[in-house]
Amino acid sequence: MAFHSVEKLLTGTGPLWQRVQRDDCADSGLTPEASWEKMSGLWTAMKATQADYDPARRSPSGLTGGAGGKLETGETGLCPAFIRQIIAAALKAGECNACMRRVVAAPTAGASGVLPAVLIPLQSRDHISDEVILQALYVAAGFGQVIAARASIAGAEGGCQAEVGSASAMAAAALVQAMGGTQEQMAHACAFALGNTLGLVCDPVGGLVEVPCVARNVMGAMNALSCAEMALSGVSSPIPCDEVIDAMGAVGMALPASLRETGQGGLAATPTGRRLAEGGQ
Repeated sequence: MAFHSVEKLLTGTGPLWQRVQRDDCADSGLTPEASWEKMSGLWTAMKATQADYDPARRSPSGLTGGAGGKLETGETGLCPAFIRQIIAAALKAGECNACMRRVVAAPTAGASGVLPAVLIPLQSRDHISDEVILQALYVAAGFGQVIAARASIAGAEGGCQAEVGSASAMAAAALVQAMGGTQEQMAHACAFALGNTLGLVCDPVGGLVEVPCVARNVMGAMNALSCAEMALSGVSSPIPCDEVIDAMGAVGMALPASLRETGQGGLAATPTGRRLAEGGQ
């Protein structure tokens, strides 16, 4: 993998998404056509989390299921339809993971709802081609690669900031790409999104990727949307993206073990969290 900094990611010839694809091909030995086909398959799998969603399905624990359907069928309240679609899509993908269905780890299964939650409704609203979406996914992969190299994408190592936070940062950059923004705006969007989730702990109730993980995918998606909007409007992050990523890595190392996916702190340590972990409803 050639990209160990966003600064390096932004340099070179050709569009950013194409540079990421070239790096993928060099790393995997795939042709550009095969790499594109593989990315297309991931996009198809992301869309399936919505198309195959069943509101009656429940996770083995009984803690998860049906929430996405409530957002989809309920009357509009505070949010306009597009925002409700994003919330519903994040919940559906998170529930899909909890119910042992197929998801795309982007960058992890626990954060698999963020990218589809922003890209699927956007494609539907603006009639964006799959080609544009796949280019955005390459951009997301490039920023995710840097985050993984400089910090972490594992909750057990860096807390939820490394999972949902990273997914949100990747999605923010992808949104900027999909909307025709510059690569500098992509970096600002990524920096904002990661900075906004700095310190987010990983505290799964019962050690399951359900509570609060599914709902945090919603937060990650909404954070990505707002950060992309800021960047596209010309707002710049005062802290360079690489420095934000390094800060996230340092914060993750400083988190106690109880807040890094052990299920021993945060919401998992509440009386109700302990009761649910023991099988109580």
